[in-house]
Amino acid sequence: MARPAFIVGAVVALFAVGVGGYVAWQEGVGPLPDPEGCTATAGGHTANLSIEQAENASIIAAVAERRGLPARAITIAIATAIQESKLQNLEGGDRDSVGIFQQRPSQGWGSPHQLLNPYYATNAFYDALIRVDGYEEMQITEAAQAVQRSAFPDAYADHEDDGRAIASALSGYSPAAFSCVVNATDASGQKPGPSGLTGNATAVRRDLRKAFGPLSLGGFAPGGVSSGHLQGSAHYDGRAIDVFFRPANEDNSVRGWSVAQYLVANARRLDVDHVIFDGRIWSSGSKSEDGWRAYVVPQGAHGDRAVLEHRDHVHVDVR
Repeated sequence: MARPAFIVGAVVALFAVGVGGYVAWQEGVGPLPDPEGCTATAGGHTANLSIEQAENASIIAAVAERRGLPARAITIAIATAIQESKLQNLEGGDRDSVGIFQQRPSQGWGSPHQLLNPYYATNAFYDALIRVDGYEEMQITEAAQAVQRSAFPDAYADHEDDGRAIASALSGYSPAAFSCVVNATDASGQKPGPSGLTGNATAVRRDLRKAFGPLSLGGFAPGGVSSGHLQGSAHYDGRAIDVFFRPANEDNSVRGWSVAQYLVANARRLDVDHVIFDGRIWSSGSKSEDGWRAYVVPQGAHGDRAVLEHRDHVHVDVR
């Protein structure tokens, strides 16, 4: 009679182990890898985001940078998007609401197709926000409500801390404050095209210009580059781009960090392998669990320290 009880106990134990293993995988505890996701830490607060949320938040921040809007505008926009859609690009919602801000075509925001484009939706939100007199000094609930006309205006305040942390990081005012855990993809094996860049690197160049507008880009040339970089550099394979912010000063550091952390937020989508800026490095794969690490200039490297330490340019390379 003891045998059935033993079997039941074994099954329960195996179930417990299975559940424990699943929870450990979800939480990234012990020897198991951390799950994919992102964090923004600023002002003593940490906001947690999925990869999709991070990508949408990075677009909101990049559009503001391109338009010359203050970090406060980003905070308001991100807090609003968290409340309206949880920073997801939803195809539906209350009545005819769509997109990351749940804007309604029937209220003149644009067509459903337009509003499902995060760039269009974000610009539409900022167009309305900057028409609100004194929005920079308003409480988030007041500014967001002036734009959205929500039935639950007080709810925006619930996301103020997350919005501020994400905005501070993605606007570049909090250096090395936005990081993602991203699984490394296999090497693409792509060869450089006419521009000297591989297909993945070309996609990064195109994406940066779409997000930030004109940028000073380099590290590649038609036919490829054969000098000017450290031995073994991904530049020689056409897999790397430099985004220059010269001279190396406080203002350009903020701008550089906005681009660097945008690239991390979109690392999975763009097959990013490394991002280096301002003496720090982020890597995809297992090292992404460590976030931004100190970048150590290889021994024997000679030249301008600002260049060697990547203090005047963001380096990004792809798989």
